[in-house]
Amino acid sequence: MGIAVVVKGSGGFGTPLEIKVEGKRTKVSCMTGTGIHPVAVKIAEIIGGEAIDGFRHPVRDDEVACAIINCGGTLRCGMFPKKGIKTINLNPVGPSGPFAMYIKEGIYVSGTTVKNITEKEG
Repeated sequence: MGIAVVVKGSGGFGTPLEIKVEGKRTKVSCMTGTGIHPVAVKIAEIIGGEAIDGFRHPVRDDEVACAIINCGGTLRCGMFPKKGIKTINLNPVGPSGPFAMYIKEGIYVSGTTVKNITEKEG
């Protein structure tokens, strides 16, 4: 098991996130509405976790290593950071919407693609 380092993409927001399995936090919950995105697959492979389609198969918050979203700036952008869940937005969106106060560096990055993910030994 390694550590996935996820950085913001072009036009994105946020400082690098380190994602790893911690206790029962083994799931990469993909909340894009389009199945399991390649970003979720790559992170799960690196950390030795499981990529899940979070819309079809909801995951308990205490099992989520990180959430992958494609939100344009409203609910999902801040909902997961508010819960303390590291959030990777495929769209290049910074703090906005009703939960903007929770969209902070250190828990949220945006504009992310597969190219913005690397592995760090852990």
